[in-house]
Amino acid sequence: MPIAPLIRAAALAGTVVLAAAAPAFAQAGATIAPNSPTTGSADLQTSIVKANAYTALMNRTLRAIQSWERYRSWVDMRQGPTGRERYISYGLYSLYDVAGEIRRASEATRQEPAFPELDQTVARYIEAYQALAPLISRAERYYERKDYRDDNMAEGRELHIRMVPAAEAFLRERALLDAQMRTFKNDLDVRELAAIEKREGRSARWQVRNIVISARAVMDVMPSPDQPIADLKALDAAINQYGLAVREMDRFKENNPSGVPMIEAQASSLLGRLRDFREKLTRARGDVRRGAAMDANSLVNSYNMMVSLADTAIRMAR
Repeated sequence: MPIAPLIRAAALAGTVVLAAAAPAFAQAGATIAPNSPTTGSADLQTSIVKANAYTALMNRTLRAIQSWERYRSWVDMRQGPTGRERYISYGLYSLYDVAGEIRRASEATRQEPAFPELDQTVARYIEAYQALAPLISRAERYYERKDYRDDNMAEGRELHIRMVPAAEAFLRERALLDAQMRTFKNDLDVRELAAIEKREGRSARWQVRNIVISARAVMDVMPSPDQPIADLKALDAAINQYGLAVREMDRFKENNPSGVPMIEAQASSLLGRLRDFREKLTRARGDVRRGAAMDANSLVNSYNMMVSLADTAIRMAR
């Protein structure tokens, strides 16, 4: 049986919650309403609108990456499908309807404030997705229906020849967009936290956003399928910074007995488990494949859960 894929800790630089699926993907962060008075200046608010549109598209189109990895798990990529593969029944995952996300992201590329490099990457990413998605959908139906039994894999081979370059182009644009969005959102995070603190101090809202932002920084440096050997120094720095955010939340509770419901326990548990994970990686010389892959997946899933509770935690703390 093929080896289960490692996690892709794609902690995207956005503000919309990222759906978790196998293999696990890290969520982007809690949603911040762009018209909230805590988001500060009009420029910051409109930047958040753009970030939300781009991240929503990235979240929803992750399914294409998952579907492609599913396909790669059973087919010989150099030879293409033959019909004799042991796990051919795996097929591909069906894709989600992303028409609304594409429309909103496309509109955002033309809206102010302009971020030319990022906006252009999003436009190319949409084009690459639209080139790949129909091929994946055709292949998904083809293998689900076992049409290869009727045509001796003729369509499967033709689809493979077309899907490989389309998937490679899509993944290149995705990697570039991930990096650019991470930088973009890091800047928004700094501005957003400052705006919240200026308005209401280090409130429950500030605590939740600080925890999620710090945890996402850890996800950014988690090992991935493309980079299974962790940068232990970077991971240490991120975990230490996350630990400071958790202790800041502890201090908040000392003066506010109600604390931040739902998030406190999740945040503390995640910190302890991250430290255990770090010890395992030390013994494995940073290679997550040497006994720590399941722990990594579990950590990303826990992060996903914490992010999904963030908005509820803020409402309960008011």
